[in-house]
Amino acid sequence: MAAPLPDNAAVHGGDPTQEDDGALARLVAAGDRAAFTRMMRRYNRRLYRLARATLRDDAEAEDAVQESYFAAFRAIGGYRGEAALATWLSRLVLNECFARQRRQVRRDNIAPMFSTSGRSEVEQDVMDTCGSTSPEEAVMRAELRALIERRLDALPEAFRLVFVLRCVEELSVEETAQCLGIPEATVRSRHFRARGLLRESLAQDIDLAERDVFSFAGKRCDRIVAGVLARL
Repeated sequence: MAAPLPDNAAVHGGDPTQEDDGALARLVAAGDRAAFTRMMRRYNRRLYRLARATLRDDAEAEDAVQESYFAAFRAIGGYRGEAALATWLSRLVLNECFARQRRQVRRDNIAPMFSTSGRSEVEQDVMDTCGSTSPEEAVMRAELRALIERRLDALPEAFRLVFVLRCVEELSVEETAQCLGIPEATVRSRHFRARGLLRESLAQDIDLAERDVFSFAGKRCDRIVAGVLARL
């Protein structure tokens, strides 16, 4: 797997949001690596989330974003500002993701796919967060995040992409429509449907979890019985 993406929060050399798209693109086209770094740090989070929503795999999403940046570096000389730079980059990411999906379908037709991941997402999240919270809180947050991501992954792709752009990245209806190349009315209907499906699936999980609240069985039961018998 390629090297990890730069951290969106670690921006060096001023506030990159003050640099307009056209000026930034011209600098990158001229080979300015510092400008290219600013561009990546400005859009990393949005592009990763878009790729992750499409591919439903963390490592694949990172690789897709990086490949899209390589494509952007080669093609940015042709950027004329007809669309926002974020939209232009988002389309490159989607093209890369869709190409990967097509290749995966071809591979799946040849041989079964086996999972080779090592550490689970929950374990990784615990390691990432337990430095600032208690271990119990870290586990709870990691499991909740993993649950939401699993339910989001289960949504149809069309709904999933709109949900991530509208609710996670907080893009406007117009920006989402431009990014995905669909009418604004379609964005609204898919957003509404995605929220409904996600709410329904999470509600089912909550209903199941309610039955296990303050569970009482096994070792706890044995401990209480043994404690009482010991005092008789």
